[in-house]
Amino acid sequence: MTVKDNAAVIQLFDLLESRYAMRVIWALSDGHPQTFRLLQDSVGGVTPNTLNTRLKELRAARLVDHAGSGYRLTSQGADLARRLQEVQQFAGKWSQHQARVAASTAHLHSLGT
Repeated sequence: MTVKDNAAVIQLFDLLESRYAMRVIWALSDGHPQTFRLLQDSVGGVTPNTLNTRLKELRAARLVDHAGSGYRLTSQGADLARRLQEVQQFAGKWSQHQARVAASTAHLHSLGT
């Protein structure tokens, strides 16, 4: 990875690490535009001020756009959302593994007492 590529990744991570940014992208990933209120409900737990800030940042980054029917992902935002589906697949496998490890640990502790 070149220095330029690395800088681009860091820049994207800085944006996505902002609170609720990835949740906004995920909430819009079904392709249906959402009003501010519906998006706030979809994201869950976000204050209007924080959501407004994230939307401004994501719009400036050209990942989210606003049309008359509501907020939606741009083509770049949709591309990112498709790539995040791989994270969803990983998360499912990881969660199952975590549950197995926890069950195994609990079983070992019950044998030791």
